[in-house]
Amino acid sequence: MVKKKKKSRFTKGERLLIFYGALAFVFMVGFKIFCEASVSELKMSIEQVKYNIDAQEKKNESLTMKVNELTSFENVNSVVKEMGLAYNNDNIIVIDD
Repeated sequence: MVKKKKKSRFTKGERLLIFYGALAFVFMVGFKIFCEASVSELKMSIEQVKYNIDAQEKKNESLTMKVNELTSFENVNSVVKEMGLAYNNDNIIVIDD
C-alpha cells in the first residue's frame, strides 16, 4: 500500500498568516472591549463628581440663606435687645464705593 499525500488547500505559510491574522483580530476585539469599559468607568466617575458638586452647591446655597437670615436687621435687633443693649442709629456710617 502506498500512502497518497493529500494536497492541502493552503500552504504552511498561508496557514500561519491566517492563524496570526485571526489572533490579531481576537486581540483587537479584546482591546476594544477593554477600552470601552475604561471609558464607561470614567464617564461614571465624572457623573459621580458632578452629582457631588451639585449636592455641595445646594448645601452652600442653603447655608448662605441661613447666614442672610441670621444677619438680617430684625434678628440682630432682637439679639441686641436680649443682651440688654440699645440700638443707636447715630453710630451707623454709610460708605459709598
